Amino acid sequence: MMVAIMYVERVKNRRGDKVYEQILLRESYREKGASRSAVKHRTLLNLTHCPPEDVGAIEWALKFKNDVSRLRAATPGKVRTRQGRCVGAVWLLYRVAQRVGLVQTLGRSPQGRRVLWQVLARLIEQGSRLSAVRLAQEHAACEVLGLEGFNEEDLYADLDWLDARQSKIEDALYRQVRGQDEPRLFLYDVTSSYLEGAHNAYGAYGYNRDGKRGKLQIVVGLLTDEDGLPLCIQVFEGNTQDPKTVPQQIRKLTGRFGVRALTFVGDRGMLKSIQIQALQAESLHYLTAITKPQIEVLIKQGVLQLEMFDEDLCDVCMDDGTRYILRRNPVRAAEIAASREDKFRCVCERVAKKNTYLREHRRAKTAVALREVKEYAEKLRIQEWTRLRVQGRALRIEQDACALEQAQCLDGCYVLKSDVSVDQLDAERLHGRYKDLAQVERAFRTMKTGHLEVRPVFVRTPAHTRAHVFIVMLAYRLRRELDAAWRDLDLTVEEGITQLSTLCAEELLFRQPTNADAGCLTVPEPRPTLTQLFAACDVAPPTTLPRSHAKVATKRKLPSRRKRH
Repeated sequence: MMVAIMYVERVKNRRGDKVYEQILLRESYREKGASRSAVKHRTLLNLTHCPPEDVGAIEWALKFKNDVSRLRAATPGKVRTRQGRCVGAVWLLYRVAQRVGLVQTLGRSPQGRRVLWQVLARLIEQGSRLSAVRLAQEHAACEVLGLEGFNEEDLYADLDWLDARQSKIEDALYRQVRGQDEPRLFLYDVTSSYLEGAHNAYGAYGYNRDGKRGKLQIVVGLLTDEDGLPLCIQVFEGNTQDPKTVPQQIRKLTGRFGVRALTFVGDRGMLKSIQIQALQAESLHYLTAITKPQIEVLIKQGVLQLEMFDEDLCDVCMDDGTRYILRRNPVRAAEIAASREDKFRCVCERVAKKNTYLREHRRAKTAVALREVKEYAEKLRIQEWTRLRVQGRALRIEQDACALEQAQCLDGCYVLKSDVSVDQLDAERLHGRYKDLAQVERAFRTMKTGHLEVRPVFVRTPAHTRAHVFIVMLAYRLRRELDAAWRDLDLTVEEGITQLSTLCAEELLFRQPTNADAGCLTVPEPRPTLTQLFAACDVAPPTTLPRSHAKVATKRKLPSRRKRH
């Protein structure tokens, strides 16, 4: 066994009239049991060209390495402490990103590390590139991620870098998670996100799922595996119809991922005859739901009968290999019936108000009142089984029993359509696979209006828009890990990250002979609630961090220009 002691030695050499100083990190050592005369010395590192504050920090660290608490007492007036940046959230998110392979996939280049910071910043606090810069001034991004100085212009340039590599990053993450085990099923769904501005390259008017009239929007398609893990995301123009986004997803699966046998699951209206033919041309299977008008057509053609709809699944196999899975959901049927009654009650209240107005205003026209109530009924979509008429100077409303019975016959009924054979998936498992689409909807809720919230979109160019949405998807992958780890804890992911942000480093600063401050960063022991968050993620909290001198600025200072005369 060898006993060694490390120390800093300053060696002065005179050459002519000049004196040169060498600063060396050295080590004295001897074999245990050897005599004192057997002590040897060796140089580990030449510190001559290191900044004076770094050399001083090493000297202080070596001198008080066994008892840092003596440092302040031994150097009165020379040592002080101050609060450092927030470290808890960045540290844990960085470790989770390492575990899922995101750090390795993005790489250690300056652009890759800054993109990683944008992903982590999206989880800590949603905002623009400018807000990510300001966030790095308060959180230990440079210390944990090893970032050099940057500003918001660097982050915008990193969006171009990320957009050019999105396909490679998605492929690498796919192979890392799946390996050679190809999924047998892919889930796909489309949503829209409205814009506040009017100059985004993808912005267009289309079917707005958010109910925001007069707003430009973008369309986003998300492809996941059977567990709801996002694999790739794509941005389309805001007026793109859902079925038109499917062919590009087929090309991704067959071309990039090399998938040869799978079932593509899409919501109703997503997979129409053209999309189904495209899937079958690639020997891929499909699973979707058909719309209510399509169900009514099949009933009229005698392919399906109302008696087939029950709480138990009914599997109808056609000669061409098409299968229809039928079911009536009693809970949904009750919800629809309650909604229908509530709408009828609202129209009755509107009729009562109009009758009161007609009684109090003798010159008011009943035809105008009747037209307004009919428009209201059409807006609520109950005009098919309600009858409105004028009796004297009063309006009368009643239900058409036959029309109402016809409207109620398909309450809670739905039909799944697929070409997967019974040998591959029975009706129960096929039905369960379609219900998995709820995982994509959950991802969209988190990315649209939940924790990560893709809005507002503070970018305009096509590349920046695609990269911005991709960053949100990568952040969602990390959030899934946190959600699974903290599932048994009584808090949300947002609350957990907020609590971790309260763990700050402590800067230990001491004055050098050159009047420059040297020091190091120490992290106090987390309180029990934070320790529980770290333990649930199987991440050890940090104890020390390297002190970074990187400068993070909101704007790059441009050189002054001489005035031209």
